[in-house]
Amino acid sequence: MNPDTVTETEPAERNTEIVLTAMRELFTEKDLTALDRYWAEPYVQHSPQMPDGLDTLRAVVPGLEGFSWEPQRTAAQGDLVFTHSLVHGWGPGPVVIVDIFRLEDGRIVEHWDVVQELTLPESTASGNPMV
Repeated sequence: MNPDTVTETEPAERNTEIVLTAMRELFTEKDLTALDRYWAEPYVQHSPQMPDGLDTLRAVVPGLEGFSWEPQRTAAQGDLVFTHSLVHGWGPGPVVIVDIFRLEDGRIVEHWDVVQELTLPESTASGNPMV
């Protein structure tokens, strides 16, 4: 294979690394300059509690107490990256979040999420964990 040839998986792998780094720097390290490096306007937000644009993230992140984002699995296809994570500090108790990010030119420009309260395995019908 020609080393200059980009395989189909390379953009997805690169986008996954961008998302994981961006989320770690912004939410774990609370480095607001990560927004300038990894996100771009116009930022389209599909989460029902948040408006479009990066100003909301700039305002919310510094006040997150006890926040942790623990990605358990990722998947990527083209310009989309999916993360399935255990999150503490976003709500009153732990939540499981599936985030979907769309990237354009290596920057996060769109976001969807599904948030569900964590149910312990012993309380699920199957006995299986959520994450």
